[in-house]
Amino acid sequence: MQNLDLVTEISASPIHHEKSSTSTYTVISTVAFLIGVPEHIFENEHEAPDIAIYQKLKFNRNACIIRDLCMVRTAIIRNFKRVNQEVFHNYRLLSSLKEYIPVQCIHELGNWGINLLKKNTRLAQYIVDINKYISDRINNCKNLFPLWLEWRYIKDIFIMPDGLTETGTKQASDNYYASFDCYPYQTYINWVFFQNDGNILYNDKKFVTLLYRWHEDDFSDLNKVSNVDNTVKNNIYDFLSESRDTVIVVDCENSDPYDLCATLNDLEDYLRDKISKIMLFDDVHTSSAWKVLQEHTDIPIERIEVARLKEDKSLVDTHLTANVVREFYANHVDSFVIVASDSDYWSVISTLKEARFLVMVEHEKCSGKLKEALDDSGIFYCYIDDFYSGSGKDIKLTAMLTEMKRYLAAHIDLNVTDMMDHLYTSTRAVMSDTEKHQFYQKYVKSLSLVIGDDGTASIQIKGK
Repeated sequence: MQNLDLVTEISASPIHHEKSSTSTYTVISTVAFLIGVPEHIFENEHEAPDIAIYQKLKFNRNACIIRDLCMVRTAIIRNFKRVNQEVFHNYRLLSSLKEYIPVQCIHELGNWGINLLKKNTRLAQYIVDINKYISDRINNCKNLFPLWLEWRYIKDIFIMPDGLTETGTKQASDNYYASFDCYPYQTYINWVFFQNDGNILYNDKKFVTLLYRWHEDDFSDLNKVSNVDNTVKNNIYDFLSESRDTVIVVDCENSDPYDLCATLNDLEDYLRDKISKIMLFDDVHTSSAWKVLQEHTDIPIERIEVARLKEDKSLVDTHLTANVVREFYANHVDSFVIVASDSDYWSVISTLKEARFLVMVEHEKCSGKLKEALDDSGIFYCYIDDFYSGSGKDIKLTAMLTEMKRYLAAHIDLNVTDMMDHLYTSTRAVMSDTEKHQFYQKYVKSLSLVIGDDGTASIQIKGK
């Protein structure tokens, strides 16, 4: 193997950038921790990895094991010639080469039952052993990543091709030397680099897009890896700051509970404190996820289930309108956030001129006429499906698991394919094929039968 004649310290990317308010950094920060990016990179405010993720993961044993293994692997590859000289010509132990090897990682791994130190072992065999440990344990870190992210693609980053042979380790090392500056913070990963890729850990959007492209796949669900810009947040801030009392009114028939939850969770605490309550105007045919929204926000919720007089006619819009008028005159609420994408509520907005309104809509459901009318009246509107959807991932999981428990209680003799179809229909949770597969693998395939002390049989959902 070659040697780059490099210092052991892993350097930062030479080009710094200010973090964008529209970007997210959760995925790349988790990857950065696992592959062994140094702590000082996380602490540098100009770099993308988030120190909060580092502080969280450093207490996760599975994450720390993979991090330690990756750090030792990178150090051996970077300094192969020097380390080989010291070990096999000067008879030094690998654990004594602190100038080249992060020996604290070796000690930590030993405490966890992973002994890398062997006598009379070729240095390339150390890399082979590390590759085997990583391959055996990387699945323990699957839960660190969201369900929507294709785990196979993430896993591939850590698996050295043909890495259980010395031939494979040499080829990987040659690739590393040839494209040294392309590797994120010069840490080894399994990646095919192109000259115009730049720093692949720049933000979640760039990383995930490149990751899927590398696997000849396309990633288009961008609100999972990006957020609205500051202009939108500033307008919401101004609206809430200038209000005396704000109530959010939601047409559950024409709104998405997951997007609303993500939007609320993305607001700072002091802004949520300006909202006195959320009024949900629900219909029997809407998503069951509205029932669990209360578990994912500290804002009081008043849920109003509107009965139908005729099966084919919803009365949600009239009840919502009447209650907005009542809240304004009887309860002296001066500001309303209307979460609905149709024009049914334009009458109350246009006639209740003393009240202040902000409207939250969805791209595909909102007509151009409504947006034009809002613009002409100087009423700010924003798209709740533009907010970072990761902030609402917990409610999606709660809704699915709650509905699963209810279904299992009624269908002990069940077909899981029928059950999954029911879950998607009842919760109206829009999930990608990857997200469906991950949910199925984690929660459905792990179902087990539990027998209580009284002899009652029930099905237990694991993985929560």
